Amino acid sequence: MEEIRIFVETLVQQWGISGCMVPVVRHALLIAVAALLALLADVLCRRILIPVVTRITRRTTAQWDDVVLGRPVLTAACGIVPAIVVWWLLPMVFYQFPTVREVLARVTAIYITLASVHLCLVFISSLHRLDNGCRTSMQQYILSFCSLLRVVVIFVAVIVVVAIALGRNPLTLLAGLGATSAVLMLVFKDTIEGLVAGIRLTSADMMHVGDWITVPVAGANGIVTEMSLTTVKVRNFDNTIVTVSPTTLVGGSFQNWKGMQASAGRRVKRMVYYDFHSIRFVDDDRRETNMARYRRAVEQYLAECAWVNHDMLLMVRQLEATQSGLPLEFYFFLKDKEWKTYEHQLAAIMEYVYALAPEYGLKVYQQYPEQ
Repeated sequence: MEEIRIFVETLVQQWGISGCMVPVVRHALLIAVAALLALLADVLCRRILIPVVTRITRRTTAQWDDVVLGRPVLTAACGIVPAIVVWWLLPMVFYQFPTVREVLARVTAIYITLASVHLCLVFISSLHRLDNGCRTSMQQYILSFCSLLRVVVIFVAVIVVVAIALGRNPLTLLAGLGATSAVLMLVFKDTIEGLVAGIRLTSADMMHVGDWITVPVAGANGIVTEMSLTTVKVRNFDNTIVTVSPTTLVGGSFQNWKGMQASAGRRVKRMVYYDFHSIRFVDDDRRETNMARYRRAVEQYLAECAWVNHDMLLMVRQLEATQSGLPLEFYFFLKDKEWKTYEHQLAAIMEYVYALAPEYGLKVYQQYPEQ
């Protein structure tokens, strides 16, 4: 810096400037030099650094470097370099005006802080581009933690900016906030609880993007499309979007169908009532009932049905008698778990069960409306 100042003063002397115009011309030239150096640093970063890094990352087979060192991140980083050059040259430019130098130094430091925060936020946002829709537990935890990190970065930036503007040490200002922590916790109680619930939701591997969940209290029954530490978005099967807070999910209860989707079959558990008056003996030798033969016939049908997973539990069992008739429960698993196919196959099986009952003299209970 000293060489630049001496070079400028030499130019002023060679131009024959004297008197009160010397400080004016000297500072004008120093400001012009600082501006040119800052502009040169910006051009070098944007015209040389960004293209070189982009070419290097494109040649690699990894995907993470294309995201972490992508153009948005590099562009945000380039915005800091000219400000650093200006901040570095301020003592040289305004060495005769300490008050002006101090004010401009604080303004430049605030700009550098804000530009650094912008770089951090762009970098955090770029991590979401690594999401391919099939997140592991660790990926989900990291992406959810990024939401918390974004809040922390903004909070720290506000403290640093205020400290720079007041000319105070940021650590001293942070220590002073300890007295107001109780008030802050009361004001941001819901936000803090949501963040804690979101961390529990992701760290315990309760849910992922793409899971089918059911939340009765929130009217949610569909696929999770987005997760953060404060909200969970669910697209219902009627294409409506339901936003559920992590506090509701952790504090209450919800059903995740991930286990069913990952298993070898989807369960069927249907119950049918039969009229007591239609149950009778059909074999005087063994005293066997038509209900027993009917149960065996249905189990045989299910055991031979190509839609049913025969490696999983299959049974037709009798439940406790009720005033509406004798209930039989049909319990088995279908191989195809896709909703539409599942419903069609289930309907076909149950229709066969209903139609088979009269062949064994059984009558399905039906309550007629009062006239």
